[in-house]
Amino acid sequence: MPSLYEIEVQAADGQTVSLQDYAGEVLLIVNTASKCGLAGQLGDLQRLYDTYAEQGVQVLGFPCDQFNRQEFANQEETMQFCQRNYGVTFPMFQKIDVNGPTEHRLYTYLKQQQGGLLSSTIKWNFTKFLVDRQGRVVKRFAPVDSIQTIEKTLARYV
Repeated sequence: MPSLYEIEVQAADGQTVSLQDYAGEVLLIVNTASKCGLAGQLGDLQRLYDTYAEQGVQVLGFPCDQFNRQEFANQEETMQFCQRNYGVTFPMFQKIDVNGPTEHRLYTYLKQQQGGLLSSTIKWNFTKFLVDRQGRVVKRFAPVDSIQTIEKTLARYV
């Protein structure tokens, strides 16, 4: 099975980024949606990023429109919404699919490493995956898991 660090993604500006660039850091990877009722979590994720970034923690946001079309069609609108409403400065990427025949290779990998309850399918926006400094996917969080629970687990890997 390939390493997480062999996967490439598209940054918000369209540039290709290798996840190798994040080797040695703790990652919290999340599928986001600007128009979702859980979008307030963007502010929580930004607070986590602000608190832990200097200790080598990265929050990586991947907009996804697969759940009730809750993401803007235009990448620029997504970025403006996240920055204007939640002050997002953590890395955001191009919109991707997290399930189905067109799912991004990153999510295929993440789901293989940490399946969900009853099914590995991503069931909703704001599912989060925690990756340790060695590139191991160590925990999957449900969309409704509290930021306190996530932070408590994340802190063990910092």
